[in-house]
Amino acid sequence: MSRLNSVDPSKATGKAKELLDGVKAKLGIVPNMTKVMVNSPAVLEGFLGFSGALAGGHLNPKLREKLALLSAQENHCNYCLSAHSAIGKMVGLPPEQIVASRKGEGSTEEETAALSFAKHLLDAKGQATEAQIAELRTAGFTDGDIAEIIAHVALNVLTNYFNVAAGVDIDFPKVSYQELA
Repeated sequence: MSRLNSVDPSKATGKAKELLDGVKAKLGIVPNMTKVMVNSPAVLEGFLGFSGALAGGHLNPKLREKLALLSAQENHCNYCLSAHSAIGKMVGLPPEQIVASRKGEGSTEEETAALSFAKHLLDAKGQATEAQIAELRTAGFTDGDIAEIIAHVALNVLTNYFNVAAGVDIDFPKVSYQELA
């Protein structure tokens, strides 16, 4: 059971109702994470704005999901592992790529460079060196791409920490970080 209240979309009012209605219109469902985030409409609005902006960025949906899977694995967030395993399938990731992503292994050298960098950021709490940035450039990433990789890591840390701390109930087919341990 979630440590924070889950807001019933049918009973929400004001800004909370507006945000949850928007989530339902876009996704067809209202995931539990959003029902808990909306306890503070500012939190849900911030998440939706940040994730919506990054969805319009340059990184392709498969790499975005691979970054999310790696982050969830590293941060022991079963909610995000479950959600992004399902979303990964929806964007065309086969099961072996979902598992490989959780280990930081891409299906191309470029993806592996991005995932390795993301893993380092997670482990080093955002610290990066000139050499690591140079490696990403050598792999074909522009400065804009690198900025997006960093932003995706930050976005996923937000959702990972939120779901772990709040104990959000998983409403996707369950996946556990311990499966790789």
